[in-house]
Amino acid sequence: MRIFLTGATGYIGSAAMDALLRSGHEVTALVRDPEKAERVSGRGVHPIIGDLSKPSSYAAAAEDADAIVHAALDSSKRMQKVDRQAIDTLLAAAGRRAAAGASACVVYTSDTWVLGEAQDATEATPVNPIPLVAWRPDHERLVLDAGNAGVRTVVIRPGVVYGGARGIVGDLLKDAANGLVRVVGTGKNHWACIYDRDLADLYVRVSTMGDAAGIFHANDEADESVDDIVAAIAHHAKMPPDVRHMPIDEARKKMGPYAEALALDQIVRSPRAHALGWAPTLRSVAGSVARLLEEFRTARAAA
Repeated sequence: MRIFLTGATGYIGSAAMDALLRSGHEVTALVRDPEKAERVSGRGVHPIIGDLSKPSSYAAAAEDADAIVHAALDSSKRMQKVDRQAIDTLLAAAGRRAAAGASACVVYTSDTWVLGEAQDATEATPVNPIPLVAWRPDHERLVLDAGNAGVRTVVIRPGVVYGGARGIVGDLLKDAANGLVRVVGTGKNHWACIYDRDLADLYVRVSTMGDAAGIFHANDEADESVDDIVAAIAHHAKMPPDVRHMPIDEARKKMGPYAEALALDQIVRSPRAHALGWAPTLRSVAGSVARLLEEFRTARAAA
């Protein structure tokens, strides 16, 4: 299949790109500059140099694809506006394909933080987003509603992604190596986590399976507390790091609304993803620290 991908050099997008290539698909990726174009081209991807906020730079390439995977997220203050503009552009491109009788699919990347505090939350659980992602449910709905117009639409909600040297868990590994790990809140809260390669496998499945539509959660269902994860990381450090718990009010002053995301207590389930035949290969951060440390060091050395 021909796949158009945004966010190909990002944490989630790069994992999805690698998985799509391994599965034998033809990938076209939106990138911002010639350096990133050269990077993805070396992997066998056709680069389109453009900008998420400039639809004319990528609309035609998106329309030429059998499936569109939107994994990019603008990091500026215009994040919400740019994401909405990208959704409108990508859905319009897919709609034109569908109107011409061609297959059309849009896969949108959200996150489990839209659920808020959650216990045994499935894809059918009503959303209760924290302020940081309060805009996400409206964007999810835009994508899902387009499924009524002949376009197959999917929303993936990853948990906290781990693997390699990036992401929240990657930061914990780095902090432990530097001797100080700060935990927001009590640490007794649970994160819904997912290994990057397992998440990428779900992107391949929903992009290429003609009957996959709707919301899919992606998490390993280990139900580990933050303290459990940090303790396992500290155990594998060359020197035991100092672990400090930061009260949520203090964390909000230093980190803003992101602090609330780190303090969320979430037990999340993925029944619709499992129904596709998807299953995580790694089912625990704490139980995989040795492997994750090796990946972390390898990724840092290659950077």
